Amino acid sequence: MQTEKVIDHIVNWLKDYATKAGVNGFVVGISGGIDSAVTSTLCAKTGLDVLCIEMPIHQAESHVSRAQEHIAQLKKRFSNVKDTRTNLTPVFEEFKTEVLFDADQATVDMALANTRARLRMTTLYYYAGLYKLLVAGTGNKVEDFGVGFYTKYGDGGVDLSPIADLLKSEVFELARHLDVPESILNATPSDGLFGDARSDEDQIGASYPELEWAMKMDEAGKTSNTFSGRELEVFNIYKRLNNSNKHKMIPIPICKIPINLS
Repeated sequence: MQTEKVIDHIVNWLKDYATKAGVNGFVVGISGGIDSAVTSTLCAKTGLDVLCIEMPIHQAESHVSRAQEHIAQLKKRFSNVKDTRTNLTPVFEEFKTEVLFDADQATVDMALANTRARLRMTTLYYYAGLYKLLVAGTGNKVEDFGVGFYTKYGDGGVDLSPIADLLKSEVFELARHLDVPESILNATPSDGLFGDARSDEDQIGASYPELEWAMKMDEAGKTSNTFSGRELEVFNIYKRLNNSNKHKMIPIPICKIPINLS
C-alpha cells in the first residue's frame, strides 16, 4: 500500500465531501483505540473543524488515559481540533432503571452493550447538529463488511466512513505514518462495551490478521472444504458472522407494493 498517497487521498476526500455538504467539519468519538485515533487524525489534516468527544460509560481507565493522550497530542499538532467530554454513565444507569430484564443474562448484557453504542451515537449527532459537523465513522473494512462487528445505529450510525475500505493491518500502517501514540499502537483492540477487559478477539474468537485472511479467502471463492484445523475454524467463524450480520451491511429492506395493489 502506498501509505502516504492513501492518507492524502482520504484527507482530500473528506475535505471535498464536507465542502460540498456545506458543513464546518467533523465530529469523532474518541475511544482510545486505533480506529478512532486514525480517523480523527485524518479529519484534522483537512484543516476543517474537528471536535473530538470522549463519551465514557463505566470505561476502563486504560481506555480513558489513551483517549486523553491522543486528544492532547492532536490538539498540540492541529489548531483546528477541539474536544469535549460527555460522561454518559449516569444516562446509561438511568436508562437501566426504566427497562425490563426478562431474558437470560448474556442476552441482557449484549442488549446493554449495544445501548452504550447507541447513546454515544445520539451524543455525536447532538454535537454535529449544534456545530454543523459531519459524524465521521471509525469502522474498518473487516468490521464493517466482513464480520459486522459494530452496533447497528450505534457506531454504525455515521455520515461518512473514511477508513471503511482499509483492513485493520492497513489502519495500523496509516497510524504509524500519522504519529498515533505508541500506547494506542500497542493496545489490544477492544470495543469497551462491556465494562471489562474482554478484547475483540475474545468476543469474535479470531484475531484481526486471521479474519483478514478469511475475508480474502471468501472473496476468492474458497469454501470450508478447502481448509482444516485452525484455518477451518477461523473460516467458519468468519462465514457465520458474515451471514448473521448481513442485515447490518445491506440497505434497509423495503416492502414494495405491487402496482396492482396501488
